[in-house]
This record gives sequence, structure tokens and C-alpha cells, in this order.
Amino acid sequence: MPDPDLSDLDAFVTVARLRSFRGAARVRGVSASALSEAIRRLERRLSVRLFNRTTRSVTPTEAGTRLLERLGPTLTEIAGALDAINDLRDSPVGTLRLNVPTGVAATILPPIVNRFLAAHPGITMEVTAEDTFIDMVAAGFDAGIRYEESVERDMIAVPIGPRSQQFTLAASPDYLARHGTPKHPRELVKHACIRHLFPSGRLAAWEFARGGKIVRVNPGGPLVATSSALEIAAAVAGLGLIHTFEALLTPALDSGELVPVLRDWCLEFSGPQLYYPSRTHMPAPLRAFVDFIKQDGARKRASAR
Repeated sequence: MPDPDLSDLDAFVTVARLRSFRGAARVRGVSASALSEAIRRLERRLSVRLFNRTTRSVTPTEAGTRLLERLGPTLTEIAGALDAINDLRDSPVGTLRLNVPTGVAATILPPIVNRFLAAHPGITMEVTAEDTFIDMVAAGFDAGIRYEESVERDMIAVPIGPRSQQFTLAASPDYLARHGTPKHPRELVKHACIRHLFPSGRLAAWEFARGGKIVRVNPGGPLVATSSALEIAAAVAGLGLIHTFEALLTPALDSGELVPVLRDWCLEFSGPQLYYPSRTHMPAPLRAFVDFIKQDGARKRASAR
């Protein structure tokens, strides 16, 4: 029997650790069908089943578990040894996979990514923007960006972007001329409001704060959407009030298409964080990005003094 291919063994370890062909395919940059064929090829060569597969789960068999226990550390050492070569390069090479919220992808990440990739031409970034809370490691990402309350405690977190952000309530001048300007958050239940729908199906309450007092409201309106661009366009068209990240509304506010409402009730909160698992061997692209973020933050703090 020919020896198993090293690539097939590595594919097995990736699937076994992530317990997902889809997640493993994303990590390895191949199709799920190609990965399945690699596992079938390995099982034929070893004459043993390595995974129990159902439509909802992928779990190692006893043989698969034993193989992972022996093989996993060895392949990790090999990957670490190969990645260490990156330290000898002027700039590291490889792929960095990030999972980020849509708002961060639209407003905070673009200038950071542009400067980082210009400084590291050997690195490719794969950025997935979604608002679903996921197991970032199990899904095959190197790191994620979330807000503090959503970052798991066993993760290493590094601030990225502005340290303070706020939600802003806004409407078009036409809407306010027709319906009046609310003077208190509780008046919003009498207004048409444009709501954001999260992938989980959740409609988050609108929160406002002033003088230590928090007010939460759940207004209704003509549009509920998962697209911020669609929501903003509806607000500009005069369909109702919108409540979202101020950074998303800045172009429309600057142009006068939207005007802020209840400005003294804006809710401020801490900015996002880049988070990643603690590792003995951090992949070179991730290490370069973490160093870049830290240096970028230090420069901004120094210029603010």
C-alpha cells in the first residue's frame, strides 16, 4: 500500500479539528467536494473509516480520533517550522482570514486594510463580513473583529479603529417637515422607523442615553432589512427615521440628505477589537497584522497628545 499523501493527511487534520468540510475547505482554499475526495482517498489507503458523516455533523471515528492525536502535533510542528521561514523575509507571505461585522467592514476596515496590504505585498486577506456570532476558530478564520461584549474571554483582544463610537438617529428634512421632530426617544413609537434585521432574525431595541438614564424603544415602520445601504437609502427618501452607526450615516449627514435627531441622546460605546486565539505559533500574516494594528494605535495616540 502506498504511503498516504502529506496533503491528504493535512486535509484530514483540518477537517477533524474544525469538524466541518465547509470550514476546512475555506481554510485550505479548495472546494468541499475536493476535500471530501481527499478524505475518501486517505480512507481507502488506510482501509479504515476516519469520520462519521451526517447532514448536520462531521465527527472523527475512534480510528480518526487516534490518528488526530498522533498526527495533529506533528503537522503543527511542520507548519510552524515552515512559517518560521517568514521571519527571514523582508515581508511575510500567506493568507490572513478575518471575520468582521458588516459595519466595521464598511467604515473602519478599508483604510486599515489598504495601508496594511500596501506594506505587506506578500499577504492576501480574505475578509468575510457578517453580523452572525460564530465560533471563529471552528469556522476556519485566523482572527475576528467584534465588540467587547461579544469577545470570548479566552481570546486575545487588541483594539482596532476608533476607541469610541456612537449610534445616531437621523431622518430626511422632508420627513421631519411632514411628521415633526421627536423631542424624546419614547415619541419614536408614533413615528415611521427603519429597522435593521440581524441574520438570527433578531430586531435589536433602539437604545438612547442621557444623564445616566437609558431608554429603550421598539418602534415600527415601513421597512425592516439586513442591508444598511438599503436602510440608509430609505431614510434619505423620507420613509422614516434610521438609527445606526454614525460612521455609516456620515456621507448623508455631510450632504444634508439626513439630519441628526435627538443629538443629546446619542449612545456612545467602546470601539471594536481584533481577537484571536492564543497560539504558540502565530501564523506570520496574523502576527504582521497584529503588530501593524498596535503600531497604528500607538501613532494615533501620540498624534492626539
